[in-house]
Amino acid sequence: MKEPEESIRINSKHDWKDKLYVIIFRATTPAGKRFDLGLLIAIVISVLIVLADSVPAIHARHGKILYVLEWVFTLLFTIEYIIRIIIIERKRKYVLSAVGIIDLIAIIPTYLSIFLVGYQYLIVLRSLRLLRIFKILKLRNFQIASTSISLALYSSYRKILIFMMFISLLVVIIGSVMYIVEEDTPGFESIPHAIYWAVVTITTVGYGDVSPATSMGKFFSIIVMLCGYSIIAVPTGIVTMELARAREMAQGSRKECMRCGTKDQPGDARYCYRCGEKMIE
Repeated sequence: MKEPEESIRINSKHDWKDKLYVIIFRATTPAGKRFDLGLLIAIVISVLIVLADSVPAIHARHGKILYVLEWVFTLLFTIEYIIRIIIIERKRKYVLSAVGIIDLIAIIPTYLSIFLVGYQYLIVLRSLRLLRIFKILKLRNFQIASTSISLALYSSYRKILIFMMFISLLVVIIGSVMYIVEEDTPGFESIPHAIYWAVVTITTVGYGDVSPATSMGKFFSIIVMLCGYSIIAVPTGIVTMELARAREMAQGSRKECMRCGTKDQPGDARYCYRCGEKMIE
């Protein structure tokens, strides 16, 4: 995950801001690396506290201590988030960046739990901040792989979206047919109930809570099950094809426009030479 604050400069008039900036935002420095590793350890501990608190036996014995620890870590992360905003000159860029949004999500659940009971367990979203480890430990190969996957998913989302629309129409049709065929069978009292069965069956989940009773319904369900295997393979094939294309483009230092599909774009191109679309970095 790329840190957007790398290119953000702070106000050089304040030495204390400069020092904090180096510690908090510069993982390449010794102080910055120590801070980030300490931050990762704190994140892991806070998530483990939430997981332990969800166990009834542990909650009954140590609930109060875990509650206090949850608030201690939340306050620390809140202070850290506020400091990040204070020392950055371009505050809006950090707040609206992916990193800034994740940092905010990491502290919101605890405050929501004051008004809505149970929301404190969403603190596990704090684990998203562990993605910083790729930058801290300079795991460049993992970063490249992550970029390739992100590019492949972005390139294939239109195809997958169209495919999901087709599947949605298909399960509605299947559910309607099964509602007619299994009209008196428990679990098929309405078309929405039949659609639920269709989704569970076509995805090969097979809870078994609803099943057809008539011969026609069983025969039709066999067809749906067999179709389910091929349906699952389609999005996998789409993403795999885009991954292979992304790898070929990376090896050849070429880019492809996601809008018009023009290939052989120069590796350093920022915009498509054909349609003007901004190229994905």
